[in-house]
Amino acid sequence: MKVLITGGAGFIGSHLAESLLSEGEEVKIIDDLSTGSMRNIDHLKDNKRLDVIIDSVMNEKTMEGLVLWADYIYHLAAAVGVRLIIEQPIKTIETNIKGTEIVLKLASKYKKKTLIASTSEVYGKHIEHILSEKDNMVYGPTTNSRWSYACSKAIDEFLALAYFKKYKLPVIIVRFFNTVGPRQTGQYGMVIPTFVKQALLGQPITVYGDGKQSRSFTYVGDVVGGIIRLMNHPQAIGEIFNIGNEEETTIYQLAKKVKEMTGSKSEIVYIPYKDAYEEGFEDMQRRSPDVSKITSFVDYKPKVDLDEILKSVIEYYKEELSKEEKRT
Repeated sequence: MKVLITGGAGFIGSHLAESLLSEGEEVKIIDDLSTGSMRNIDHLKDNKRLDVIIDSVMNEKTMEGLVLWADYIYHLAAAVGVRLIIEQPIKTIETNIKGTEIVLKLASKYKKKTLIASTSEVYGKHIEHILSEKDNMVYGPTTNSRWSYACSKAIDEFLALAYFKKYKLPVIIVRFFNTVGPRQTGQYGMVIPTFVKQALLGQPITVYGDGKQSRSFTYVGDVVGGIIRLMNHPQAIGEIFNIGNEEETTIYQLAKKVKEMTGSKSEIVYIPYKDAYEEGFEDMQRRSPDVSKITSFVDYKPKVDLDEILKSVIEYYKEELSKEEKRT
């Protein structure tokens, strides 16, 4: 099987490439390295079944050749992370919508099965219950750039479903809920790598807001296994799936657990959202997925719990920090 991964040098993309290569697939990655990194795929560089193209999904000429080559397409390229969204809203909107439009247009032209990576952000401000694929979207005002990412990914979903309905494009949409693990960076606001690095360096562990907001975290290996099985399931075409872990924790509990597991003496400090991001910033107080749909299709069940996730991330950052010390 020939597989194209857009955003393949990113956190999830690099783990997906690794898994597909281990199964004997041929893989091409396209990534502009705006948020991805060659370090994420450096351990794969000698694999003869991997080809890496440093370019943007916005380059339609390059993309056409890659789509024509591929049997399956995993479209993961996107502007991600709360901080990047706040700091670069135009890039967020254009990358997510235009990039997806190009991928879908070309995939439809050549009838290539495509997985579109969406996000739990599309649900907006729901807090009443765990979230199912049929729940409504509840957003704040357009004056709050926080919601531009959610809206752009929702448009991606509408566009993908339109291609499915009008042109019979075999497309699958997956909404990721806080996928975490080794190689994830805290640069754009990802909470677990941020907390772990702060704890290991003895810096204050910075909790935004009151820390009572709850999240569920899913190991990247569980997510990758789930989306690969979905791509191989013929009845998944034209469907939307949550993929995540129903186990919840508050952000304060997460900070406390990271501090304990690292043996850190770091202080846990609270920072108002307006100081962390911008005036009027809104956050979701709860975000947890109903995964019954994906479970019914591919018997999906997360195997790695939060303690194991944190252990793997802590070990990863210990090694990374040790490498940095040696370089200096």
